[in-house]
Amino acid sequence: MRGILVVATLFAFTAIPAAIAANPVRDVLWVALQGCVLAKKAAGRSFPCLAVDLGDGARPGTAVLRAPGHPTHTVVMPTDSVSGIEAPALQGPRGAAYWRAALAARHYVSDALQNRLPVSAVGLEVNSADGRSQDQLHIHLDCMRRSVMAALKVHGGAVGEAWSPFPVPLEEVPYIALRVPADAVADFNPFAALAHVPGWQGHLHDATFAAVEAVPEDPRGGMILLAYREPEASAEYLMDHSCRMAKADRPG
Repeated sequence: MRGILVVATLFAFTAIPAAIAANPVRDVLWVALQGCVLAKKAAGRSFPCLAVDLGDGARPGTAVLRAPGHPTHTVVMPTDSVSGIEAPALQGPRGAAYWRAALAARHYVSDALQNRLPVSAVGLEVNSADGRSQDQLHIHLDCMRRSVMAALKVHGGAVGEAWSPFPVPLEEVPYIALRVPADAVADFNPFAALAHVPGWQGHLHDATFAAVEAVPEDPRGGMILLAYREPEASAEYLMDHSCRMAKADRPG
C-alpha cells in the first residue's frame, strides 16, 4: 500500500501544468493534491489529505488537507486546476459547490479541538492573488480571532443582505460586510457575490473574504461575509491559527 502511495506522489510531480511548474514554490498544494487524488483512485485512500471526493458529472471534486504543523488549520481545494479567487469558473455553479464543500469540512477544525469550538464558529477564508502563497484555490478553515467574534457580537446586527461598510475596522482594516440568510447559505456563491460589489467586477484578483456564522446573540442569524480589496489583501488575518478562543475555557 505504501509503495502505491509513493508512486502516486512521485507521479504527481510529473503532472504539474507547465504554467504552474514555472513557479514550483507556489505549487506545493497542487503537488500534494495530485498525490491525494492519485492515491484515492489507485488505493481508495485519501492520504496525505484528510478526505478526497472525486466528484461526478454534477459535482466537482474536492479535497481536504491539514496545513502542515497546524492541528486545526485546514484547507479545502478543487481537484481540478483552479487558480484562485479571480478564476472565472468560480462565478458559476462550481463556486457554490466549493463553498458547500468548505462548509461541510468545518467539522475537521471542531473535531481537532474535541468540540471545544462549535462548527458554527469555524471561519472560512480565501486570500487575494498576491496575498496567497499558492496558485491552487484553497479555502482556509480555522478559528476566528476573539476580537473579530467580539466585533460581530456588538456590530453584527448592522449587517444586512446588501454589501455595506462594516461599522468598525477589523485588525485595523476597513471591511465591507454582507449577511447571507440561513435558508440561502447552502446555495450561496461567495465568489459571485464579490463580483456584485460596485467596481469590483474584473478586479477580484485583489479581493479577499472571510465568512463565519452569525453569533448566537444575533437574532437574524445566517452567515456574515467580510471582504476588502487592495494589493496583497488577506482576510486570513481575521483568523487565529492557534485557536486561543477555543482554548480559553480549557480545564487545567
